[in-house]
Amino acid sequence: MTDPFVFYLAIFVLAIFVGYYVVWSVTPALHTPLMAVTNAISSVIIVGALIAAAASAELAGGWTAKAAGALAVALASVNIFGGFLVTQRMLAMYKKKEKR
Repeated sequence: MTDPFVFYLAIFVLAIFVGYYVVWSVTPALHTPLMAVTNAISSVIIVGALIAAAASAELAGGWTAKAAGALAVALASVNIFGGFLVTQRMLAMYKKKEKR
């Protein structure tokens, strides 16, 4: 029987490859709407991470949940901030250039 860790690692590696090819095959016209959806998903992740970070330390695994929740809040916040920056940059590409 295969160790479950190896099975989960294989799924994770396959997800990385699939995600890479999906993201890089997106046309520029679809990029901004997809970034908006990604930002919305990350905001839902932050809500769940805040709930995990607020877990009681007295419960079994409470400190682990607090640490994982804090890490998830930090990473999702970076993802949202970066998504907004990329979205603004993509929208700036469609603005007409001012004539001098």
